[in-house]
Amino acid sequence: MARSGIHMKYERTRKVLGEGDFVLVASEGWFANNHVAFYDLFRVQYDRIVEHWDVIETIPERSDWKNTNGKF
Repeated sequence: MARSGIHMKYERTRKVLGEGDFVLVASEGWFANNHVAFYDLFRVQYDRIVEHWDVIETIPERSDWKNTNGKF
């Protein structure tokens, strides 16, 4: 992605939740010059990451929020 000019930067880890073999990490940062929330879900087996899923969602300007809850 970097070669094509798309940059990704994690700035802050907001939450880390784990249960059983799964860990969810909610982070904040930048993707392609957009302020975003990163959600990464990992499945761990025998102390190794064996699966990974992710979602990237744009964080709108505060004036566009539908409520005061935010993303985190």
